[in-house]
Amino acid sequence: MKIIPLHNAQQKLIKSAIANNREAQEQLFEQFSPKMLGVCRQYVKDMHHAEELMLTGFLKVFTKLDSFKHQGSFEGWVRRIMVNTCISYLRKKNKLQLTDEDFVFNNNATESLENTSVEDIQKLIDLLPDGYKMVFNLYAIEGFKHSGIAKELGITVGTSKSQLSKARKWLQENYVKMNTVSYGK
Repeated sequence: MKIIPLHNAQQKLIKSAIANNREAQEQLFEQFSPKMLGVCRQYVKDMHHAEELMLTGFLKVFTKLDSFKHQGSFEGWVRRIMVNTCISYLRKKNKLQLTDEDFVFNNNATESLENTSVEDIQKLIDLLPDGYKMVFNLYAIEGFKHSGIAKELGITVGTSKSQLSKARKWLQENYVKMNTVSYGK
């Protein structure tokens, strides 16, 4: 019995794209651009900048496509390029303000998120200071450990933990404020 690889069609598409087949490149772009725009949007609140970063990321994807080793998912590989593109952009714009300050996290202000829309949560995340938002996204959304965040951003593990703690506290406080204003609590 012959076993056909599960992702054979995608591998063929990738090989065609490496050979500069524009149709294959367009198919890959169409398949992954909606998700990757969402990834960029998590790091940059302005939709136009997020679109520019996504396009820049895809330029990198297509120029580095031959370095994809077919180990792990292609989508994960593309996502990683998008995240790195966003990090580079924020570094160049000096929007990352990360400090080593100690911070005590208070868990008293927890509210249920069950009745909160995804759009409201994204609005709150968009309002986070850029340093907090970067660490929060890398930890909570991308699944990085603090050691990986520290390495990626050139900070200490303690700074990563502090920034995440500050981001959580900021989100909790502003979530409560949002609900107080929205629902008159």
